[in-house]
Amino acid sequence: MSHNPIRPWRNIDRRKSRQIMVGPVPVGGDAPITVQTMTNTDTTDVRATVAQIQAAHDVGADIVRVSTPDADSTRALREIVRESPVPIVADIHFHYKRAIEAAEAGAACLRINPGNIGSAERVREVVKAAKDHGCSIRIGVNAGSLERHLLEKYGEPCPDAMVESGLDHIKLLQDNDFHEFKISCKASDVFLAATAYQMLAEATDAPIHLGITEAGGLMSGTVKSAVGLGNLLWMGIGDTIRVSLSADPVEEVRVGYEILKSLGLRTRGVQIISCPSCARQGFDVIKTVEALEKRLDHIKTPMSLSIIGCVVNGPGEALLTDIGFTGGGAGNGMVYMAGKQSHRMSNDQMIDHIVELVEKRAAEIEAETEAQA
Repeated sequence: MSHNPIRPWRNIDRRKSRQIMVGPVPVGGDAPITVQTMTNTDTTDVRATVAQIQAAHDVGADIVRVSTPDADSTRALREIVRESPVPIVADIHFHYKRAIEAAEAGAACLRINPGNIGSAERVREVVKAAKDHGCSIRIGVNAGSLERHLLEKYGEPCPDAMVESGLDHIKLLQDNDFHEFKISCKASDVFLAATAYQMLAEATDAPIHLGITEAGGLMSGTVKSAVGLGNLLWMGIGDTIRVSLSADPVEEVRVGYEILKSLGLRTRGVQIISCPSCARQGFDVIKTVEALEKRLDHIKTPMSLSIIGCVVNGPGEALLTDIGFTGGGAGNGMVYMAGKQSHRMSNDQMIDHIVELVEKRAAEIEAETEAQA
């Protein structure tokens, strides 16, 4: 484990929720908050879809959602499920029969939208298929596709309308004696989504899937998601998250983990603490961090690394990280191990040296973890 102690003032009191299973992955209860993404390939292109799922898995995706808009897609889903390293959620809109076919194809979870899935009878048929094939269900409420009667009642998409939609659908599942469900109430507006999620968290004990839908591109969407999801997670709300970006699904997973890591809710890989750099820097901080992020991307063991350009904050940050490097003078800096000064290293050799130290420490942590198991 990292040498960093757990500090009580950093603890987040998570909302108490029921736990369900998405395939072998627990969601809710005391399970870790899972990170999801969604493929953007043509689902009928099995090779491309599986490759994208594998890439998402390699950077930490726990669950991947796949769109199944037609019968050809649900036929392809059977092979995708068979080859996928993670549980697959089938994304269903409009056509309830696709949900039944997806359950038969082995999907671990069915995502259905109350605004477009159809009548109560159709939902009952979907529930029967889920029961027969061991699927869970995500009720996916979206501000952009609310039921017509709710829009007429409230005049526009609003938190009350979104929560009412979700609770109506929860009742429909429960009336059919189905309880293996989670729920989301997404909107592209951060205020709308956050308010709806807070109301929903008080109204049900179902696991909550967090997301700010249609958040935008890599930069803008990351900021928007970090603000919206970060605040909800800080309040203890959320059991699984998906960061929706107009970007590679791999980036969605990376951003999701960074949000969780910043709040101490998940730990995976090397967390680099680095300064923005200034005229005091003893080496090129920005290029060094870019290089280290690429060189250390394969490390899955939770670790912290501080890369600070000068001695103003370097020694203090190194106290809180597993490994640290602080810039000095004469073309070299100080290496810190577990918060203590260890040895000096020249700037031109520091990247290779730090990679070697991180890899060695990661192996040690893994060995310690196995010994304690």
